[in-house]
Amino acid sequence: MIKPELFDLVELLVDLPEHNLMMGEQGTIVEDYNDGCYEIEFSNDLGETIALCSLPMQQFIVIWKAQNKTWLSLTEKLTALIDKLPKEKQQKVLDFTRFLYQ
Repeated sequence: MIKPELFDLVELLVDLPEHNLMMGEQGTIVEDYNDGCYEIEFSNDLGETIALCSLPMQQFIVIWKAQNKTWLSLTEKLTALIDKLPKEKQQKVLDFTRFLYQ
């Protein structure tokens, strides 16, 4: 698992209609509450804050690490997504991947 850290770029895994945010939108971690929740700032193209949300790790994945200024690989992102799924859904992902090899 990739531990979220301050200033990492994250991608939402869920819709947050109360904040007008959709799955796939990206934001920056601006606070770590040390309880599994993180304050994430979402901005528009002009850099203006459109939402500040306290979110648990289950609602996002890290896609860019600020500490070493690198994007996560596709494999790392997929692993992070699969790790958040229940075991039965992880098995479905494995079955689907096997199907793709046929």
